[in-house]
Amino acid sequence: MMNHSQPQGADYNYTVVRQFALTTVLWGIVGMSVGVLIAAQLIWPQLNFDTPWLTYSRLRPLHTNAVIFAFGTSALFATSYYIVQRTCQTKLFAPRLAAFTFWGWQAVILSAVITLPLGITSGKEYAELEWPIDILITLVWVSYGAVFFGTIVKRTTSHIYVANWFFGAFIITVAVLHIVNSMAVPVSMWKSYSMYSGAVDAMVQWWYGHNAVGFLLTAGFLGMMYYFVPKQAGRPVYSYRLSIVHFWALIALYIWAGPHHLHYTALPDWTQSLGMAMSLILFAPSWGGMINGIMTLSGAWHKLRTDPILRFLVVSLSFYGMSTFEGPMMAIKTVNALSHYTDWTIGHVHSGALGWVAMVSIGSLYHLIPVLFGHGRMYSTKLINVHFWLATIGTVLYIVSMWISGVMQGLMWRAVNADGTLTYSFVESIEASYPFYFVRFLGGCFFLTGMFIMAFNVIKTVRAKESMPALAEA
Repeated sequence: MMNHSQPQGADYNYTVVRQFALTTVLWGIVGMSVGVLIAAQLIWPQLNFDTPWLTYSRLRPLHTNAVIFAFGTSALFATSYYIVQRTCQTKLFAPRLAAFTFWGWQAVILSAVITLPLGITSGKEYAELEWPIDILITLVWVSYGAVFFGTIVKRTTSHIYVANWFFGAFIITVAVLHIVNSMAVPVSMWKSYSMYSGAVDAMVQWWYGHNAVGFLLTAGFLGMMYYFVPKQAGRPVYSYRLSIVHFWALIALYIWAGPHHLHYTALPDWTQSLGMAMSLILFAPSWGGMINGIMTLSGAWHKLRTDPILRFLVVSLSFYGMSTFEGPMMAIKTVNALSHYTDWTIGHVHSGALGWVAMVSIGSLYHLIPVLFGHGRMYSTKLINVHFWLATIGTVLYIVSMWISGVMQGLMWRAVNADGTLTYSFVESIEASYPFYFVRFLGGCFFLTGMFIMAFNVIKTVRAKESMPALAEA
């Protein structure tokens, strides 16, 4: 295990890390609140108050952008800036550029908050923002890459710790994905049309869409996992060799999986099959990473009884394992024939988003915030424990209700009578989904309540005057 303790005289740049860490909690609450509202709208449609900018169709892209790019990406900025300094034992390269990435990213988020409810959208999933905002994203992202890789170049250690490989791959790949998929012809200040057409546009979109999952929501957060799980457990990574194999296998395979979003469409059949095959192979490196993270607890399992932060991190790995088993399975054409366009997909996305991404981020922040603000620990360990159970129960309620609803929808849609007519109308399948929508809403409320508890705990920790009893951080 590397010694990530601070060398004599090193003065790390924690300002930008603090800013991103705190805004992660804020944007988490905002993004998840919008999610709970739109979940409620599916049960009580009148909650859009007959107002165009509060309709489901406009708030749904706001929710996905807020949780992925405001909450998730802020967590990645915070942890990558922290980890690259600690593991390279040098302060951030170009501190002013690092400050620009913070303020520039907040400007991107606020632009999304304004434009999406107004219906200003390119209509491409996870890439809805219009061309002027896309240009700002590119400027911020290139600056982020310069700061991150500049720090690695000026490192004082010979070794580049594996977490930095994951962060580096995520930064480069997201830049390429964003630039290629956002190529558009502007026709006015707030309207543009994709440079691609038809099936090519769909292919480019899902090459982008699935790799936003693969590199931003997987590789980036694996970088987080490879630092904070060993740190919190006080154990070395189970197998450093496996972490390297995991890295190269993951980045070589993930990029090919996009076509599995386009089964049974106008996309050429061979492309669909290639996407399916690559998705199935992807199961191996994904589980390699999950096993590596969980096995890091060898000799430290007893800590789970008393350490809710470690519990967040380990349970997130369990959800990562489950999501990366379910994903390849849903990519199989025959399974996809049942699952596609149903709530099963929504359940799968949220087992990854709530169970993996949010829980690993929350665990990492609980470790990080006391360090950033000069305290030995968080204000209340009991509240972290309450948050853990709210998050876990909320996630389980959410995904199980969506699994049942999704499989039921798929079976109802394909049910036929003896004379070949459909047994159920589409409206009947929606009606049958109502109880499950309510359980999903309840799960979202649980998860969101946990985020409010976290915000309280973070505020109390930040405001604490004297340092609380220190726990060794080296």
